[in-house]
Amino acid sequence: QVQLVESGGGLVQAGGSLRLSCAASGRTFSSYAMGWFRQAPEKEREFVAGIHWNGDSTYYADSVKGRFTICRDNAKNTVYLQMNSLKPEDTAVYYCARSSTQYGSSWYQPSHEYEYDYWGQGTQVTVSS
Repeated sequence: QVQLVESGGGLVQAGGSLRLSCAASGRTFSSYAMGWFRQAPEKEREFVAGIHWNGDSTYYADSVKGRFTICRDNAKNTVYLQMNSLKPEDTAVYYCARSSTQYGSSWYQPSHEYEYDYWGQGTQVTVSS
C-alpha cells in the first residue's frame, strides 16, 4: 500500500512563496511519475505540475508555468512543489498523486486524475491579497 503525505501549506501574502512536500511510503516511488493537483472552493480539481519518474522531464499547467517548479528526491521518496509569485487565485487544497504507470516513457506526461492511482490527503494553501 502506498501512502502520500503532503506538508508545507499555509497562509501567505500575494507575491510570496511556499514549498510543498509530499512524502511517499513504499519501495517503488522512484519508478512512477508524480503529480500535483489542486482544488479551489466550488471548483473541480485541476492539474498543476508533473514530473517523470527519473526527474528528467517536468510539465506544468499554463496557469503556473514560470512560477511553480516541481522536483523530486528519489532517495528520500519525496516530491516537492516550489511556488513563487503566488496569487490569490492559487488558493486551493493541493494534492500530490502517484501515476498508475510504472516506468512511463519520457513522452508520457499524465495530467488527468484518472491517470493517477494514489492520492494524498491534501494541504491547504491560502494566498491573501
